[in-house]
Amino acid sequence: MPADSPSNALKPSTVAVTAGRPPHEPDAPLNTPITMAATYVAGGDLEYGRYGNPTWTAVEDVIGQLEGGRCLAFSSGLAGVATVLDLVGRDAKVVAPRHAYNGTVMQLADLESRGRLRAELVDITDTEAVVRACDDAALVWLESPTNPALEIADIATITAAAHEAGAYVVVDNTFATPLLQTPLADGVDVVVHSATKYLGGHSDLLMGAVVTSDEELYAVLKGRRDLLGAVPGTLEAWLTLRGLRTLHLRVERAQQNAMELARRLAEHPAIGEVRYPGFGGILAVVLAGGAMAADLLTRKTRLWVHATSLGGVESTFERRRRWKTEAATIPDGLVRMSVGIEDVDDLWDDLVRALDTLTAG
Repeated sequence: MPADSPSNALKPSTVAVTAGRPPHEPDAPLNTPITMAATYVAGGDLEYGRYGNPTWTAVEDVIGQLEGGRCLAFSSGLAGVATVLDLVGRDAKVVAPRHAYNGTVMQLADLESRGRLRAELVDITDTEAVVRACDDAALVWLESPTNPALEIADIATITAAAHEAGAYVVVDNTFATPLLQTPLADGVDVVVHSATKYLGGHSDLLMGAVVTSDEELYAVLKGRRDLLGAVPGTLEAWLTLRGLRTLHLRVERAQQNAMELARRLAEHPAIGEVRYPGFGGILAVVLAGGAMAADLLTRKTRLWVHATSLGGVESTFERRRRWKTEAATIPDGLVRMSVGIEDVDDLWDDLVRALDTLTAG
């Protein structure tokens, strides 16, 4: 973005389109080019490909401005998670949701099994219990909405309690995106994203992002990224940058579709429960017929794709308990649905045909 265009005067949808671009000069490219470089001529700030890349800088600029901090791009969302958890001191306590991104929960379990830290998994909707758990914590990890239970945390209250106890707070903002909530504005220390999901938006890349407004913490995190080498590919960074240009349009359409589908699904006899937090493009249903019915649903549709990721332009879904590492407190018949940007009536017709077969006869 040109230096004379302050991002704080622009709406997020405008920032998504305009940030991270070259200066508006004659014959300059409109889009940031892909810089394929493993090494640079000495004497500047970059020196080597692991320390920085102009294409990374552009995508970091956009995500950072949207979240209200400084962004570091990573090779995957899980690489960003690992880098943040790597900062936790030995035998320190981490509070995290019992229902959360499977990779985060598995990393916590692995670190705990090796004596690196102590993990306390909590019901994130029980704010009083979470606040009590903060007392002797070094880090409080939040998701809101949670994956895949779609529970909502009181981010501001929990963050205030954690800071009073001397703990840092991290929010995984992958589901909501910075268009629907900006946790740094609530005092959160770090925001993480799987940019593979909504930020990239087209199911064709792996990338992560970590954002903070604390300059000292930013320097520490960059130092860890440089040392550990969890850097993104240049093409992946460029694809994420291109995806960000339509983030607001994709999120708006997916949210509209999800709201309407949640309303219709609640009235179908094959559905025992609909979980939708009221915003975003992710919803979950619990099939009245349990695991077998949920598995059948994911195999009987034409438009909806049985796949494990989310946040793309296409609609995907899966029964989460098919994964052995999913929390035992997630219902066997829960199907997480990532609603895409297709026509909502086409999506509904595809679903209802499959659902009707479950209640026929």
